[in-house]
Parts: sequence; structure tokens; C-alpha cells
Amino acid sequence: MSKSNKKELNDFEEKLIDLSSLSKKELVQRAKKFSKQYCVGDGNDFKLKDYETKASFNLGDEGKPLVKQTLEIGVEALATMQDILYAQDKWSVLLIFQAMDAAGKDGAIKHVMSGVNPQGCQVFSFKAPSSEDLDHDFLWRCQKHLPDRGRIGIFNRSYYEEVLVVRVHEQILKSQKLPEKLFTKDIWENRFEDIRNFEKYLNRNGTIVIKFFLNVSKKEQKERFIERVDDPDKNWKFSASDAKERGYWDDYMHAYEELIKNTSTKKSPWYVIPADNKSYAHIAIASAIITALEELDLEYPKVSEAKIAELQAVKQTLLNEED
Repeated sequence: MSKSNKKELNDFEEKLIDLSSLSKKELVQRAKKFSKQYCVGDGNDFKLKDYETKASFNLGDEGKPLVKQTLEIGVEALATMQDILYAQDKWSVLLIFQAMDAAGKDGAIKHVMSGVNPQGCQVFSFKAPSSEDLDHDFLWRCQKHLPDRGRIGIFNRSYYEEVLVVRVHEQILKSQKLPEKLFTKDIWENRFEDIRNFEKYLNRNGTIVIKFFLNVSKKEQKERFIERVDDPDKNWKFSASDAKERGYWDDYMHAYEELIKNTSTKKSPWYVIPADNKSYAHIAIASAIITALEELDLEYPKVSEAKIAELQAVKQTLLNEED
């Protein structure tokens, strides 16, 4: 390990020790500060080139246990907050994950949500729309799977595909049964407006929307594709169509820049997460979710005095039972 990496490892270890001694409030403040650098609350001046795909540190293999411990601290805090969200049963949270192939969406969902009670979490993946989906508006199939109150909903891809893959491959648009007169030069701006209004509607009805773009580099994607080909256990994750889409890389980057610029708002922000380092990405995502949950002022439901008296009576009855 180089001297610079060793210094980073020592600094990271000190931060980890510090994290483990923090109160919940202090931990949330750290998470908020850490995730803020990736948050796009106002997309007006957004440029994708201003956001790195690599993490700000490189600890190597020796640092993996420390990174894992850091994520565990975040996951534990997230699990506690999710439990209160579920008990309170008023708010819901929608997490949207978008990325190029092999950016790590599945792994991020798996690791970040590993400590969350399955009863309080709903995950849906969206592939190509079905014939039934195409008989409805482009938001319909996602609306059906919005999270219940008290739950965290996760969309692995989402309605944003309609301003991504459909924009890159405009021939798909022609198959969506739209009336001809709606195929105008303003269709993408119209869809951005529809999405903004939809997410505003969700906010006003108690659903918080947090969106993640896992920003992987073209070089890193290539390496992960090759790994999937070389590893028999990962062959199922790869298809020739994945490689074919690489040919449209610049078109996709333009589409991502446009959608983030046009749909990132203060209440429904995008987080542009550096995804070349999966572990770092997981920590950044967990921090952003913790930040969002904290802003809801969650608390366990208050129990009335009458209810407390009833519970005490039940307890006394139980204590009086003969074993």
C-alpha cells in the first residue's frame, strides 16, 4: 500500500471510531453533510461533467473491513428510523434508482436496505412495458406500485425510462399508441413537466421522493461487463443488448443530464452518486436516505393515558398468573 493510501486508511479508521461514538442526532448531521455534496436540489445549472464517477478515497483491500463497518453503522441507523416510519404510518418514502447497466443498482438496494424490516419495504423492478402498460399513460404502471403509508418503496428503474431509453431510441415512442398530433418537438419538456407535477402531487400527499443516479464511468462499466462474461455465476446478468447500448453512451449521458436538470427539485432531489466504487456508493446512498427520513420529524405514536392504564392492568393480570 502506498503512503498516501495508508494515510487515507488511518484517517478513515479515525473517522469510523468517531462515528461509533456519536449520538443519533450527531450521526444524522454527519450523514446530511456527507450526502449534501451529491444532492442536486435545483437542476437549473446542472452539468453531469461536474460530478465524479470515482470516490474521493481509495483504501484498497485493507480498507474493506472499515468501509463495511461504516455502512453497518448507517444501515443500523436507517433500520431504526424505518421502524418509526412504519409505526407512525403517516409518511411514505419512494426511492428511485436509475443508472446505466452494471452501475450497481441491485447491489445498492441489497446492501443499503439489508437491515430494514421486510414488512416496511416494497421493491419493484421495471422492464420493458407490457401491452397493458401501453394502453395507459406512461406513469400508470409505476403509480400502481407506489408505497403504502409507513413504508419505503423502491423503484429499480421507473417512469424515468420514458425520458431515457425512449428518448435515446425514439422509435420506441412510435409504438406507444400515442395520437400522432402529440408527437411534437415539445414532448420531452412536456414529460418533464408531467413528472415534476406528479412528484409534487406525491409530496403533497405524504410521499417523499428521493432519486439516485448511480454515476458509473464507461471504463468501469466495460470492466464489469468483462467480469460478468468471465464469471459463470454472473453470466445471467449479461446479454448482448447490454453491450449494444454502450454504443449510445453519449446519448444516454445527454438524456440523464437533461432529466436531472429538468426534474430535480428541493423536495424531490436527485443524488448523483459516484458509482465506480460500490462500497462508497452504498454509504452515500444510505446517508441520503437517513437525511430524508430525519426531515420528516418521525416519532413513535403517542399512547393515551387510558391505553397506558389498560396495558398496566393487563400486565398485572399476567403477573398474577400462576406458572
